[in-house]
Amino acid sequence: MHPTIKRMLASVMDPVLIPVGALLVGMLLFAVFILLVGKSPLDVFWTMYQGGFGSSFSLQNTLVLAAPLILTGLAVAIPAQAGMVIIGGEGALAVGALMAGIVGYALRDSPALVAQFGMLGVGALTGAFWFALSGWLRNYRGVNETISSLLLSYIGIALLNYCIQGPLRDPASTNNPATRPIGDAHMIGNIPGLEVHYGLVIGIVCALIVWAVMRFTTVGLALRAVGGNPRAAQMAGLNVNFWVIGAAAVGGAAAGLSGAIEVAAVHGDANSAIVAGYGFTGILVAFIARQNPFAVIFVAIMFGGIDAAGGMLQRRLDMPDATVVVFQGILFVVILASDTLLGRFRFLKPVTTAKPVIAKSTVEEPTS
Repeated sequence: MHPTIKRMLASVMDPVLIPVGALLVGMLLFAVFILLVGKSPLDVFWTMYQGGFGSSFSLQNTLVLAAPLILTGLAVAIPAQAGMVIIGGEGALAVGALMAGIVGYALRDSPALVAQFGMLGVGALTGAFWFALSGWLRNYRGVNETISSLLLSYIGIALLNYCIQGPLRDPASTNNPATRPIGDAHMIGNIPGLEVHYGLVIGIVCALIVWAVMRFTTVGLALRAVGGNPRAAQMAGLNVNFWVIGAAAVGGAAAGLSGAIEVAAVHGDANSAIVAGYGFTGILVAFIARQNPFAVIFVAIMFGGIDAAGGMLQRRLDMPDATVVVFQGILFVVILASDTLLGRFRFLKPVTTAKPVIAKSTVEEPTS
């Protein structure tokens, strides 16, 4: 194979072909699972497509579900640039939603824009603080950030449940405990002509900004240096602690912002329904996107469609809506396994042959 062709194939093998291949393998394994439960895989896949993308209503529902997934995917992808695997997006989303609900009610007599920016801002700041704890524990106490972020996630969810069932509970919320409502006037509206709230636009804009910063600025270069070799980055003059904790905080801000948007655009208060697995699905989104903020947008839409299809599977094929969760779990395992293939396709790497170097003799010839 010509070296130029090898280089072209190698440039797309790791970031594109391996994730696509992993998705196909995951679909094959899911098809086997469907056969084992006595259903037709073709019927299931077609129904999932119809439920996620088959009509205008389905597509809009998909986009609504994709909005938080974009931000929770960024919550994993951004710290990954600095070499961290932080998977506590669900907890940062929960505490961000809780604080947004508190601030939204406190600003109920303020102008709508003031209340909306207040909710989004405090949600992002709370999520940033939550993730920064994991970065700080890693750098100053040697605690693995994956474990600490996961534990903090459960703490954040427990804190939300305690507050909405205890001191911050709205007395009018009987069946579904929640904070006091922020008011319809302070809700974030829909995009004109669509039944999709502006949270989708916020998520896409955030992803594009992060992608541009990572690709075209020295900030992205510094983060990649810290993530690739922290010791070399420190020797080059970079403050590794600053970049690690800062990347964690920005990722947490994305997760907290998603929780605030759920309060301000969907629920109108902070309640337990906000903890719907968006943070954990965001892990899968980021891994399939290979931590690329631009690719996160499209992968999040794909998983939004998978989530939206659960109800149609239940109605048409009499299958539990948790079937889509099984599909996501299979995809997650396959994607993690596919990481072992990165850089292993040696037949695509052009062979470079070094020319032998003949050292010049330093011995002088005798003169006659």
